[in-house]
Amino acid sequence: MITTVSIHDIYKIINLNHSDPHSILGMHKVDMQNGRSFMAVRVFIPGASEILVYSLSTKKLVAALSKIHQDGFFEGICPGATEWFPYYLKIKTENGNVWETPDPYEFSPSISEYDRYLFCAGNHYNVYDMMGSHPMEKDGVQGVSFTVWAPSAKSVSLIGSFNDWDGRRHQMRLLPNCGIWEIFMPNLQEGDIYKFEIRTQTGDTLIKTDPYGNYFELRPNTAAVVWDINKYQWSDKKWMEHRSLGLDKPMNIYEVHAGSWAHIVEDGYTRPMTYRELASKLIPYLKEMSYTHVELLPITEYPFDGSWGYQVTGYYAPTSRYGTPEDLMYFIDKCHKNGIGVILDWVPAHFPKDAFSLGRFDGTALYEHLDPRQGGHPDWGTYIYNYGRKEVQNFLIGSALFWIEKYHADGLRVDAVASMLYLDYGKSEGGWVPNYVGGRENLEAVEFLKHLNSIISKKYHSVHMIAEESTSWPKISSSPEDGGLGFTLKWNMGWMNDILEYIKTDPLFRKYHHNNITFSMIYAYSEKFVLVFSHDEVVHMKGSLIGKMPGDIWQKFANLRVLLGYMMTHPGKKLLFMGGEFGQFAEWNETRSLDWHLLQYDNHRMLQDYVKNLNKLYMEEPALWELDFSPEGFSWTECNDAEKSVITYTRRSSSGEKLLCAVNFTPETYDSFKIGVDEAGIYQEIFNSDNEAFGGSGKTNPENIASEAIPWNFKPHSINITLPPLGIAIFKQIPKK
Repeated sequence: MITTVSIHDIYKIINLNHSDPHSILGMHKVDMQNGRSFMAVRVFIPGASEILVYSLSTKKLVAALSKIHQDGFFEGICPGATEWFPYYLKIKTENGNVWETPDPYEFSPSISEYDRYLFCAGNHYNVYDMMGSHPMEKDGVQGVSFTVWAPSAKSVSLIGSFNDWDGRRHQMRLLPNCGIWEIFMPNLQEGDIYKFEIRTQTGDTLIKTDPYGNYFELRPNTAAVVWDINKYQWSDKKWMEHRSLGLDKPMNIYEVHAGSWAHIVEDGYTRPMTYRELASKLIPYLKEMSYTHVELLPITEYPFDGSWGYQVTGYYAPTSRYGTPEDLMYFIDKCHKNGIGVILDWVPAHFPKDAFSLGRFDGTALYEHLDPRQGGHPDWGTYIYNYGRKEVQNFLIGSALFWIEKYHADGLRVDAVASMLYLDYGKSEGGWVPNYVGGRENLEAVEFLKHLNSIISKKYHSVHMIAEESTSWPKISSSPEDGGLGFTLKWNMGWMNDILEYIKTDPLFRKYHHNNITFSMIYAYSEKFVLVFSHDEVVHMKGSLIGKMPGDIWQKFANLRVLLGYMMTHPGKKLLFMGGEFGQFAEWNETRSLDWHLLQYDNHRMLQDYVKNLNKLYMEEPALWELDFSPEGFSWTECNDAEKSVITYTRRSSSGEKLLCAVNFTPETYDSFKIGVDEAGIYQEIFNSDNEAFGGSGKTNPENIASEAIPWNFKPHSINITLPPLGIAIFKQIPKK
């Protein structure tokens, strides 16, 4: 058959070897040797038996295309046409199907050359509006734009239910100088599912889901779903306008795994709550318990339930396990309307090796390092990001900004920062590659974190970036300008490990480990810390929080009360994982609901009531949070009484209000226990963990206590109190009239 294109190009289209199919397919002007020209239309649709070209303006038939190649390559000349004009195709297949569509090969790229330049430079901070799939109108035609980064691919095709998952049907074009492939698909709409079929340079065919997808099929399916995430109508304007970092404000975080906080019984089966059901149940609970923030374990899309979301495959999509993107937006919106901040766990440290996802994306080590000593976590069986690659930086920074911008997140808790900072993390000798100066520090990851936090602090200065970092790396929560990494807060893993090791010890022997409860104040102001009892402490045979407590059942609950009381009065913001507040005995299991039925028993109900009252006290007393990160906010009264396993200290507010805290880590009641005070006056007990209403023994101080002019603890005055067993008592001076 006569054709205006070379047989070489035809075969490249047929065999999926063309990097610019738009230069062949669609309508093109063909110049003749005699100086005349005409318009030719070329279409490649395997299985088509007839293809007609119609004028979009007149709806009249312009040309009937001829089949040039039996595999489905058609071409025809538009008589009398010498310039491009809008048209559409009418296609009939061999099995009798007929449909009409604009030609996808007649549209210009959806992203500009400047967009591509910024992406390759690692500075396209709203890359989420460019990459992936986006419903839009183009040249008056409704459709969806698709882009994907695969610089080493030989060809890339868009596949989905709309083309029978046939990679020949919608081959994408490679845009110059950036490695991005693109196509605009008319008539597609929200809800259509898709993937990318990638031909590698070695001839392999890979089927990959969209790294920038905004929504995915419910696992175990892995296709991306076209979704418009800009249609939700937010109602949290007041919250967004007035939120701040609040480093001098109370911050009491309730850590939640969305799939196991509580289950719904439906038709005899139990299932996790949806995002909207969580909004109706969890938010009232947060308010009742006086939590200021909720932190969700990763809700970025992930394939394996048992990873709890920490092996992410969809960095720009909430998991479909619990609903749609709008459902998550609704949850966050309602949190804000009820005065609750939302922190999302975010995982830039590693990603899984699932074949459908990021690993070896275009047949090469694209997002990861090729060398397994650099590109793999042996303990986790995952890939490590190549933080030195600008496009990878842009992918990750764009993801962080995406959750802040599109989902109104108030903070991101960055997982496994230590694994990012050290090249030898979790690796044996010879299993890692030193940096260019011979050290173990991952200098590229350091620069990535500084870049990330600098951009977020500049664009969203009221958003928290919280590091889970377990080493002594300096200045995690200092600004990059001051030589730091730029996080706003850091989890205090040292305090957590020390205090749990201490509290698990039989009280008889705690005096030999007294340093465990005092050492944290040596470094308390080196970072802006969050004190944490997180999910990591109640899994993998570590036992539940209440299960770590020694002694009989009364002592277990008393130990947990004093532990939480000490945490709440120690400098630093607070975080507690769900279930700890009512003493769940079973180790956390992501497949089961929390054991809410335990609240029918007095011990658990009273512990929950204790935590509720402790949280309320925390909220009401500025001395417990205003000066968390200043030495003026805390002073020891007595920290050396190891024999009695007692500590006493004062917390101060910025206005000078004081709270005197006395903590007894033994089951011995100390009557007439003397504590030094700075000022003469009347002291009132405002909180006591041994209150009978909380399940305690009732060793409280119901009467106000007058100080005596007896020096004690290097103070000019002192008071005598009843110090409860395994308890904390908190006192406040009554203002003088």
